Amino acid sequence: MEIILQAEGLGKEVASGESRLTILHEIDFAVQAGESIAIVGASGSGKSTLLGLLAGLDLPTAGRVLLAGQDLNRLDEDARAALRGRLLGFVFQSFQLLPSLTARENVMLPLELLDLPEPRATAEAMLARVGLAHRLDHYPKHLSGGEQQRVALARAFAVRPRLLLADEPTGNLDAATGAQIIELMFAMNAEEGTTLILVTHDEALASRCGRQLRLEAGRLQN
Repeated sequence: MEIILQAEGLGKEVASGESRLTILHEIDFAVQAGESIAIVGASGSGKSTLLGLLAGLDLPTAGRVLLAGQDLNRLDEDARAALRGRLLGFVFQSFQLLPSLTARENVMLPLELLDLPEPRATAEAMLARVGLAHRLDHYPKHLSGGEQQRVALARAFAVRPRLLLADEPTGNLDAATGAQIIELMFAMNAEEGTTLILVTHDEALASRCGRQLRLEAGRLQN
């Protein structure tokens, strides 16, 4: 099987007053294409920091991340952004929609940035897939939390990513809405054959994934 993502000796420290605070320590794991993996742990265990490193949104102070064979440490910020655009989709707890764009325009934006064909038609088809064909021209402020997360899912999957990174995707939703979003995310992930890395503190949600990686105080537990 192809290894799409690999963390090797990954560590992250930040300044804390006159000392250094270790957030992540010697993280090692590999992800095969098509896997679904949950990164679980209590608040403050380093889950979101790890996800940021895996995406190249931040750089480690030790070790490296290989994304589709590319060493992110060896790429500059523009090259990392270009690689993310080609390979990754993101779903965040806070939705991260642009408030000045409609639902359609939010989904179109990454398609246009990648110069993909028919961005408008693709965006409309993806929004219909997530049940929002009637909300194309609505701005985020006029959408419920669940509807905003559906737009975020449509945006993430519209570019046909090889790897989907989801950071507490139901954290801002009530239980019933969150359950609907999770069912939709797993269904779309299966349809597209996407690799999934899901950050969550929810053990029941983590159990939906094929493998769980547990972080405790910045260390990966066996």
